Amino acid sequence: MALDSRETFIAVQKTGDGDLKAFKTSSGRILDYEQAKQEVQAGAIAGVNLFKGRDGELYIRGDADGDPSNNLDSLPGFETE
Repeated sequence: MALDSRETFIAVQKTGDGDLKAFKTSSGRILDYEQAKQEVQAGAIAGVNLFKGRDGELYIRGDADGDPSNNLDSLPGFETE
């Protein structure tokens, strides 16, 4: 099996309410939520998927693997420069 060469999310930024608003990728790119959704939908980011919330909007979540330590909410935060 070939190694997955797609990027992964390594850090997140959250709003004051704790909602995810931006992501840092393994190559160092910073994506706002909309950009990140487009990349996930295109299959460019490994370990995450989109789901439709009760409000009908699409949201990013980590793939279910039973390991809470790699949930998006558990990723470290980052500052934009």
